[in-house]
Amino acid sequence: MLKRKIYDDLLKWKNTKNKKPLVIKGLRQVGKTYIVKKFAEENYANVIYLDFRKNQELRFIFNHSFIINDLISQITANIRDAHAIPYHTLIILDEIQDCPNARSSLKYFYEDGRYDVICTGSLLGIKGYSKKHDNAIPVGYEEVVYMKPLDFEEFMWANGIEDNIIEELKICFRECKEVLPAIHLRLTDLFRKYICVGGMPEVVNSFIETGDLNRTLKLQRNILESYQDDFGRHLKDDNSLYVDQKELASILAVFRSIPSQLAKENKKFQFSKIKEKEKSDNFKRALEWLEDSGIISRSYNLSIPELPLEGNKINDTFKVYMQDSGLFVAMLEDGTQADILNGNLLIYKGAIYENIIADAFSKMNRKLYYFHRNSGLEIDFVTRFRGKCTLIEVKATNSKSKSLNTILDDKEHYHVERGIKIRDGNIKQIGNVLYLPYYLVFLIQEY
Repeated sequence: MLKRKIYDDLLKWKNTKNKKPLVIKGLRQVGKTYIVKKFAEENYANVIYLDFRKNQELRFIFNHSFIINDLISQITANIRDAHAIPYHTLIILDEIQDCPNARSSLKYFYEDGRYDVICTGSLLGIKGYSKKHDNAIPVGYEEVVYMKPLDFEEFMWANGIEDNIIEELKICFRECKEVLPAIHLRLTDLFRKYICVGGMPEVVNSFIETGDLNRTLKLQRNILESYQDDFGRHLKDDNSLYVDQKELASILAVFRSIPSQLAKENKKFQFSKIKEKEKSDNFKRALEWLEDSGIISRSYNLSIPELPLEGNKINDTFKVYMQDSGLFVAMLEDGTQADILNGNLLIYKGAIYENIIADAFSKMNRKLYYFHRNSGLEIDFVTRFRGKCTLIEVKATNSKSKSLNTILDDKEHYHVERGIKIRDGNIKQIGNVLYLPYYLVFLIQEY
């Protein structure tokens, strides 16, 4: 079993008094069902499991009454060996996006209070997925958490990096002292592998078991195909599934343009680069679909690099990154994995390393921002760190940070005191710039 951070969140939820039903959102195949079943097995004497995608006939259970005794009667009558023991039972509602009435019932499970309920869904954020039921979400009666692919710390756990080493990394980060050379080299190599493998559990497990990157690439491309099978999918009024072909074509076009969008010197996302003479409005909803599903993240340009960042963002100027670096690399041509591991990438290396940092921040549930001016000033990421606005530059090579130094030195126009440069080298502090190796990005968190 892969050790996942969300397991601790599940334990905290279980031990909360008067708890709301828990809804776990996340990409398909990030391990939602597995971790919930494992948690249920280890923490509950009695579990009832409903999968609305696999067993579509179970949806009718929620078509008539939301009285909990009635629902329990229907559930136990239709699921063999199901027993509902009040205050000792966990009910798992899997793929709940395919049964909107089950989502609506959460209010009544909460008010009743006798049963713990966990729901999982991979398309829960899609506006218009179920046009008839989109307004039926029980606002205020559920707790929502997001599950994402493995971050680098989880990847280190999976690869047997000892807890004492990770604790030492945290001490080095806090005290700004160099990581021991042997550990630095080991983790630099492991981070390059993480860029290629990413954090999808099936892919990580395959890599741990075999080390075969050709196999991981095949698995990644299968996952990408499965995502594309969901593009444009909706739930009809009778709860059957259908695909909007026009929407499908738009989402595919936007999705397939991401690698070339990040190849530009100015990585700003441009709808005109998807298809010439096509109106941008035709693609805006497609981009929202990819974002709502959790496949991509947007990073917004700032009018000024100052707090609050959300208040200074420019809504129509943004970059687009994939939320899993391994899947992003799998979208590129064969041989890219070897180029990353061997350090053979040239100009496009910057796009890959920017994406992995965006990926890391997204897994912290951080919003993404950057700063660009036509004068040539460009800061890859701007974030809040230790209470202050912080500039972050990602360097695929150990080149100079001209834009970062320009802004930090210009006290008249900018009020930024701190910068972080992420690169291949070890930790060090020079003036007000902290130099960090890539593998420590998971520690840039705001508590």
